[in-house]
Amino acid sequence: MTDQITSMKSEQGDISRNTGVLPFQSLNALIRDGELHGISPITSQQIQPASLDLRLGKTAYRMKASFLPGPKRTVKEQIDLSSLHQIDLTSGALLETGCVYLIPLLESLSLSDGISGVANPKSSTGRLDIFTRLLTDYSSDFDVVARGYHGPLYAEIFPRTFSIIARTGSKLNQLRLCRGTGDIREAELKRLLKDQPVLDRDLTEQEENTLFRGVPLSIDLAGVGDTDLVGFKAKPHAPLIDVDKQGHYNPINYWDPIYCDSSRSIILNPDDFYILASKESVSVPVDCAAEMVPYDAFTGEFRAHYAGFFDPGFGHAVADAAGTRAVLEVRSYGVPFTMEDAQLVGRLKYEHLTDTPDKLYGAESGSSYQRQGLTLSKHFRPWVT
Repeated sequence: MTDQITSMKSEQGDISRNTGVLPFQSLNALIRDGELHGISPITSQQIQPASLDLRLGKTAYRMKASFLPGPKRTVKEQIDLSSLHQIDLTSGALLETGCVYLIPLLESLSLSDGISGVANPKSSTGRLDIFTRLLTDYSSDFDVVARGYHGPLYAEIFPRTFSIIARTGSKLNQLRLCRGTGDIREAELKRLLKDQPVLDRDLTEQEENTLFRGVPLSIDLAGVGDTDLVGFKAKPHAPLIDVDKQGHYNPINYWDPIYCDSSRSIILNPDDFYILASKESVSVPVDCAAEMVPYDAFTGEFRAHYAGFFDPGFGHAVADAAGTRAVLEVRSYGVPFTMEDAQLVGRLKYEHLTDTPDKLYGAESGSSYQRQGLTLSKHFRPWVT
C-alpha cells in the first residue's frame, strides 16, 4: 500500500492545506516536538492515519456521577470532591455496568496555539456499548480539546451492556487533532460526491437538498446476498469481556441474531443494544476523514453510533477495500421505535486533512474492520450461521 500512496501523491501533486485534520506524519512530528507526550513513550502502533489511540493509565476512580469540570476547575479537583474509591489497573480490573469511572490517560498535551482536538470512542469500544468520553481541565464540553491546550487527558467510562476487564495501556478512545477547521461545506461536498465513490448509490433530490446536514446513510434490514442475518441484539447478564482479547469470545454467549422477515422492519426497545449495518457501502477519500453524527433528531429518537470516526482510506479502492459498509451501534431513547429497511439512520460529515497521510486505514495500520459487512467487535470469533 505504501507504493500506492507514493504513486497517488505523485499524481495529485501538492494538496497540502493550511487547515484541516492532521495526518499520520504530522502526528509523528507533534510527538517528536513534544506537543504529544506520554508517561510512557507513545508507540507507533497508536498512530493511525489521522488519529491517535489513547491509553488508560494506572488508576480508575469510581465516581458518584458523570460531570464536566467547567472553566474554573481541573478534573483532578473534581475527582477529589466526588470519587467513591480508586481501583488499581496495572494488573487488570473489573469495570461494572451502570458505574461511572474516571481514568487519567497515559498521554498528555502541550499543543501550540493553532491546534485543537476532538475525541471519539474506538470502533471496538462502541460495539461493546461502552460509553466513553474524553475530559480535559477547565472544559465545558466532552470530547473537545481546546486550541493550545496544555495538560492531562482523562477518559470517562460507563459500561452499559457488558461488564469489562481493562488495564493500564488498554485503548478505548482516540484523538484527532486539527489546525483550524477541516469542515467540508455543502458545495464542496457535492463536488466530492461527484468526483469520488463516497457512496455506492446516487442521492435522491431530497437528500441532495439536505446535504448540508451530511451524507445520508440508510439501514439494511433486508439482508445482503444469500444471508437473511441483518443484526444482533445484546444479551442481558452476559459474561465479562476483557477489552484486550481479540477473537476470543463465542458470540452466541453475548448476542442474539436478528433475521429479516417479510416486514423488513425492527422495533428498537429502549433497554436494548443493537449492532446493525448500513445498506450503502461507504468510502472515505485518502485526503479526508469522516464522522457519523451520533444523534439526529430529524431521523428519530435513537442513537446510531458511538464510535463515529472514519480514518482516511476506509472503504476506499486505493486501500483495496471498496464495498465496506458502516456498522452501527444503535440504542433507542425513551420510547420503542420502529425502524424499516432503507430508512435514514445517520449522516456522515466529511473533513479535509491538511495532507494525504503516509499510512491509510487497513491492515498496515492494524485496522480490524476494513472490507467489513455486518461485523461484531474484534473481541468475538466470527458468527457462524
